[in-house]
Amino acid sequence: MRASDRPDTTPGTRTEPRRSMAVCALIGAAVTAAVDEIVFHQILGWHHFYDRSTAGAGLLSDGLLHTAELLALCAGFFLYADLRRRGSLAAPHAWAGLFLGMGAFQLFDGIVDHKLLRLHQIRYGVDVTPYDVAWNLAGLFLLLTGVGLAVRAERRRADGQPPV
Repeated sequence: MRASDRPDTTPGTRTEPRRSMAVCALIGAAVTAAVDEIVFHQILGWHHFYDRSTAGAGLLSDGLLHTAELLALCAGFFLYADLRRRGSLAAPHAWAGLFLGMGAFQLFDGIVDHKLLRLHQIRYGVDVTPYDVAWNLAGLFLLLTGVGLAVRAERRRADGQPPV
């Protein structure tokens, strides 16, 4: 590889807004998956990731979800560290990505996993409607926060204003 083909890794190089957003979206989705796994699967014991089989299958599915979430979190932090090392982190875009990832995971889980695929419900033995509403509204709030932060970051970048 010629020197001109290699990316510039000297500190203070140009920021990478899209990559900053994508990396932190991965971290946001992994953090939300971890909160779901720890709080709702383990502490409260309301459900497993896959509840349409035996308790053993449910426990296995939780372990696989936890493994995926930890791998995503580790990969995300390595990518984040690389952005920081190269001086390429665009902090406003990174914050937007974090919230976008959190909200996207929450809504995907609430709509796809809970309702379309019926892998599990939030809780059993109760009317799930208030739980579904709260779950999806929380996801929508996180997602809209991310969208708002992304729009703001992009406008400031387009105007040449320093990041806040």
